[in-house]
Amino acid sequence: MLNPFKFRVFTLTQVPLGFIAGMKLESLEGKVCETSLPYKFLNKNPFKSTYFAAQSMAAELSTAALGMLHLSDHLKTIAFIIVDMEAKFVKKATAKVTFTCEDGGLVQKGIEKAYSSGEAVEVKMKTEGRMPDGQLVSTFYFTWSFKKRK
Repeated sequence: MLNPFKFRVFTLTQVPLGFIAGMKLESLEGKVCETSLPYKFLNKNPFKSTYFAAQSMAAELSTAALGMLHLSDHLKTIAFIIVDMEAKFVKKATAKVTFTCEDGGLVQKGIEKAYSSGEAVEVKMKTEGRMPDGQLVSTFYFTWSFKKRK
């Protein structure tokens, strides 16, 4: 997923709105994922800031990529889906926003628990969006459900 060309093909075929919006996967490691969203004409709202739904899409990617990474590491058949989302917007996003999620460890533990128990396990993940100057723009919480397939 870190190959820019392959990621663009992935977004074009699997998440076309992400492709159009210009979402990028900046970094992906075991515990941390960073995604970004540019401030551009297609992502803005009438208030001259990045539209909340575009931010939500890039924020969600920062949590989903960690789930996908840990699922591929374990090669286990686990289904995962968002079951809840919370968001707080604290400042207008008037520049590129980078979302950082540091909950890879929680995801890994949740996947292990779901695999061993056979029950659905919910993992609440936090991601923060910041502009290049470090100002916090938004905070999201995505609750993912992981469950072993039968």
